[in-house]
Amino acid sequence: MKSKRYKKLPEKTNIAKPDTINILIPIIKKNCTAKFDESIDLSILINNKQKKNEINLRTAVNLPGGTGKSIKVAVVAEESKQKDAKDSGADLVGGDDLIDKIKNGELNFEKLICTTTMMLKLSKLGKILGPKGLMPNPKLGTVTDDISLAVKNAKAGQIELKNDKDGNIGLSFGKKSFSDEKLLKNFNTILDILEREKSNLTIKGDLIKNIFITSTMGVSYKVKLSKNI
Repeated sequence: MKSKRYKKLPEKTNIAKPDTINILIPIIKKNCTAKFDESIDLSILINNKQKKNEINLRTAVNLPGGTGKSIKVAVVAEESKQKDAKDSGADLVGGDDLIDKIKNGELNFEKLICTTTMMLKLSKLGKILGPKGLMPNPKLGTVTDDISLAVKNAKAGQIELKNDKDGNIGLSFGKKSFSDEKLLKNFNTILDILEREKSNLTIKGDLIKNIFITSTMGVSYKVKLSKNI
C-alpha cells in the first residue's frame, strides 16, 4: 500500500518525455519528501548484448563531490604498510590476523583494500568475498601498494560501476542535501568514465540505452542525454 506521502508525488513520471539532467535534479530534490536525507540514484541500462561478446563493464569512479555516505574500509597489508593505512583513515587494518577473521565470516566492512603481496593469500577467500562484492580488484584500485591513495579515494567518494547480466547499473551519486552543482559534477564525471570505457570496448552503437534518475523514496524520471555514449 502506498503511503500518503508517496501518493502526493507526481504519477507516471517514468514514461514522461525525457529531460536533461540539469532540469531533473531540482525536480528530484523537490520530490524528496521523506524525513531523512535521501540518496539521489541512477539506473543505467547499457547495450551489453553484442553479437560477438557480452559487455561486462566494471570500473571505479572518483566522484568530485563525494557520495555523502560514510564507508567502512578494511585494509589487508604487510606490517610495513599498516601504519599508512591507519594514518589514511582505514577503519580496520591487519595482515594474516584480519584474513583469519574474514575466513571466519567477520565481514564488518563495506570496502576491502589489499596490497599486491597479500593478495595471494586473500585470493583463497573468493567464495566468501566474491558473493558479497568485496574481493579486491586491481582494475578498481583496491589491489595496490599505494595504500594511502586507495583508502583516501574510498573515503572521499569512490564508487563502482558494474553491470549485471541484463546490462543494468544501479548507483547513488549524492544526497538531497547536495547542491545542484555538486550533483551535476558527479553525474558528468560518471558519463565521462562511461565514455572512456566505451573507447576500450568492442561495441556497436551507443553504450548507454537509457538512464533514469530517482531518489530513495521518490519517483523516477528518464534522463535525456546531450551526447551519445
